[in-house]
Amino acid sequence: MIHKIIKNENDYAIALARIDELIDADLGTPDGDELELLVTLVELYENKAHPIGFPDPIEAIKFRMGQAGLKQKDLIPFIGSRSKVSEVLSRQRPLSIAMIRKLHEGLGIRAEVLLREPETKGVPASEGIEWERFPLAEMVKRKWLPHFEGTINEAKKQIAELIGGWAAHVGADTLQPALLRQHVRSGSEVDNYALAAWRIRVSLQAQEQKIPRYQPGTVTTDFIRDLVRLSYLDNGPLLAREYLLKSGIHFVVEEHLPHTHLDGAAVMLQNGSPLVALTLRHDRLDNFWFTLCHELAHVALHFDGGECDAFFDDLDQAEIDLFEKDADHWATEALIPSELWHAADMERNPSTRRIIDFAASLRISPAIPAGRIRKEKQNYRIFSGLLGYKQVRTLVMQGI
Repeated sequence: MIHKIIKNENDYAIALARIDELIDADLGTPDGDELELLVTLVELYENKAHPIGFPDPIEAIKFRMGQAGLKQKDLIPFIGSRSKVSEVLSRQRPLSIAMIRKLHEGLGIRAEVLLREPETKGVPASEGIEWERFPLAEMVKRKWLPHFEGTINEAKKQIAELIGGWAAHVGADTLQPALLRQHVRSGSEVDNYALAAWRIRVSLQAQEQKIPRYQPGTVTTDFIRDLVRLSYLDNGPLLAREYLLKSGIHFVVEEHLPHTHLDGAAVMLQNGSPLVALTLRHDRLDNFWFTLCHELAHVALHFDGGECDAFFDDLDQAEIDLFEKDADHWATEALIPSELWHAADMERNPSTRRIIDFAASLRISPAIPAGRIRKEKQNYRIFSGLLGYKQVRTLVMQGI
């Protein structure tokens, strides 16, 4: 029996070997007491000699769940009740020796990993975050919080750990919009906590995309015009997604949350890659292409200069400042250059036939000139048949 402080790697190896021998020991027995003592001695040594030697046990469990396609309920045989599983994964309850033994035997996670002290993650409530203001019910409904499958009441009891740990992967400052250099274009009051949750969600989705390194200056007028020519094809939105990803620009589609009034956003991620995220709040081809170009305009005009880290846009609202005026103008010109628009005299007596012929001459979707005419004339009842209603969401979501 080992009953002395672990002082070197040889003592450490002997202790780990003995833990493997005792892992099945019952609590309260001599072997169980020895196991608990060894766990304590190993933790003391690891904290001193191997502060980053093994992965965090909770992250190791989550990783194994992902590998095996397990859900939270699948851990009940190893941890106990559904509430205990939630508490362990959200770091509210420590792993017991019995849990460690069952997880080691059932999931094959190394005992020395499970024996480590879990890291403290997330943002403490003392930093002034009003956790109850997050749209928790909607977040749970959409399954945004990984591995959590409990009730709303259970989620409320651990909201700081759930949301704080979730946000830690993209930077804890995203929980507090006041700390960020971001710009919101909206004609009504925006729920900043809902906006923060949406930003975290799309940023996490972007992190899952493997793309080449973004080169500043990539987004130019010519780049956009090549992109817009894809609109001529039936699967243009899907091709646009591939075009952006191969250019080092993340592209995500995520439905907006209530009280955010979003059409799209441009966000500069911590790794220096831009993210364009659309909500498809208005499921029309003309809206898709204009919103996409508007957000790319922010990338071209404002990110490379470092003026702002994020733009969130409700494009139903008029231009509210120079940032938005520049982005609107840049997007409009990229979609259809003014000289071509005026030369075709599209403002006067437009017709469905003229719009289709004009779009064909530019090799772009007729939804783009039709949408421009509707906006310029402030008449949103005309040319509805050219806009591609209900064609974008199904197409884009099928391809993701």
